[in-house]
Amino acid sequence: MGKSKKNSETEPVAASAGKYVVLARKYRPQTFDDLIGQEAMVRTLRNAFATGRIAQGYMLTGVRGVGKTTTARILARALNYETDGSHQPTIDMPTMGRHCADIIESRHADVIEMDAASNTGIDNIREIIESARYKPILARMKVFIIDEVHMLSKGAFNALLKTLEEPPEHVKFIFATTEIRKVPVTVLSRCQRFDLRRIDVPLLVEHFRKIAANEGAAADDDALAMIARSAEGSVRDGLSLLDQAIATSSGEQGRITGESVRAMLGLADRGRIFDLLQALLSATPAEALSVFLSLHRDGAEAQQVLSDLAETVHLVTRTKVAGADTGTEALSGEERRRAAALAGLLSLPLLSRAWQMLLKGIEETARAGDPVAAAEMVLIRIAYTSDLPAPDDLMRALGGDVLLSRRSSAPSAPDGEKRPIINQARDEAPVAKSISEAALASDEEAFDQLMGSDDAGDQIVEGLGDEDDTPATSAPAITLRPLNTFADVVALVGERRDARLKVYLEDNVSLVKFDSASGTIDLHLLANAPTQLGNDLREKLNAWTGRRWMVALSKAMGEKPIGQVRREREATELEMMKSHPAVAAILAEFPGARITGIRDLEDGAKP
Repeated sequence: MGKSKKNSETEPVAASAGKYVVLARKYRPQTFDDLIGQEAMVRTLRNAFATGRIAQGYMLTGVRGVGKTTTARILARALNYETDGSHQPTIDMPTMGRHCADIIESRHADVIEMDAASNTGIDNIREIIESARYKPILARMKVFIIDEVHMLSKGAFNALLKTLEEPPEHVKFIFATTEIRKVPVTVLSRCQRFDLRRIDVPLLVEHFRKIAANEGAAADDDALAMIARSAEGSVRDGLSLLDQAIATSSGEQGRITGESVRAMLGLADRGRIFDLLQALLSATPAEALSVFLSLHRDGAEAQQVLSDLAETVHLVTRTKVAGADTGTEALSGEERRRAAALAGLLSLPLLSRAWQMLLKGIEETARAGDPVAAAEMVLIRIAYTSDLPAPDDLMRALGGDVLLSRRSSAPSAPDGEKRPIINQARDEAPVAKSISEAALASDEEAFDQLMGSDDAGDQIVEGLGDEDDTPATSAPAITLRPLNTFADVVALVGERRDARLKVYLEDNVSLVKFDSASGTIDLHLLANAPTQLGNDLREKLNAWTGRRWMVALSKAMGEKPIGQVRREREATELEMMKSHPAVAAILAEFPGARITGIRDLEDGAKP
């Protein structure tokens, strides 16, 4: 953005001779040209003022220190800007107008500022409403600036609505808040909303460099980058830290170095944080603890080291996913190089696991009586879990049925490609022998049909986890249970141990139609069947069989429930068995005897 000739972003506000003013107030912007990082808002306001489309209310929102209150004052100044040659609202204010100084210093009679945090009641709003009836005393417009507007009570908001919607022509409202979600939508709908964005680190660094030069303090680039990152997008927070850094560096004529800022903020050297991360994920806990203790001896707090380590894990992960040049403008060339190198060595599952453990570890360290000991335990846990197998490898190593999902499986690294640090030990694990690739390749077409359906859920591949060293050529092929009848479907549900669904299918549905070729099942739900039974059955059949099924519900009654049919058949067989001469003789000989069940010897029952 262009800068005003007389009011640049680094030109200090006038102060009394010999009186110290903090940098956040001394370099507060006085015009829209002085604002940094808010080009979209300034462009919108410039066009609105040029065309006369000035709203009756403005809502400014954003995090602390991005310039909400300052923007409100500049906007009030623009609404009342008046010089010998200018008599209308304007964004361009090259010189101080008649009312500008009083508005900037918050002492103008027609620009009323109110802090809603300490004036929350309806009586305070009634005073504003009453004052709005009268025309301004000196300026063109009467402007009400309400800071932290979300703190107003519900009654105060309701009292303000009518005046905010249809204010007198000479009245404008400007609201500022950090909690936009707490502002009623009835108020938001009556205002033009501007979201003041966080200031990017490179822009903050350049801004701080100019201010440091104006203050006569030389500053290293890495020191300004640390301050800008610690500010988290807030200009005011950054200026407060810069003010402290100038004082720390032997007065205004001192030099602000990375070491002094690091000691002031309790930060760790980023290069040594990379060393710590590499030692952790290389499963060398002794080296990791040595680096950590060295950082702590140099003044870095234990919790801050873990926070910096988590930030570095995020940086490496982002570099691995989005590339080395994405979102790294604030980093030095060496930091980008090391992040790219680690991203090429480490796997995403490993980085994700380290991230989760660090987040939990930061909380533990904050609560611990001895933060250093707690941080060391966190680092030891990360180091000793860095060479554990991934969950999918662990499942394959367990033997038996293995759950494979095309969506969750990660592609294996090509031959010759450098493996991640933690995978060097995993490559030699027996899990590599537990999957028979030859068996899958022998029936590639069937495997693609099983695993390639978008509608299929997790697929079951049986026989891939045997503990013995069976040759690949003798591994069992992938098989699916044939579902030729509805009874086969119920039997499959039983095999999957879904007892609830099996009971419903046996006793609470009536089969209307079953077509195995097209995968169509028509059911009539009885009184006790849940309405979502059809969807439940369809989703599970899709997942279990790897093909598409369609389950429809019919109003017409079909066959008897298979459970009822089975019980009727068993009752008939029981009566027939009682009439058999041999059985009748036994029952006559033993009056208390009874038949509890009938088993077919051909189904595997031993005589």
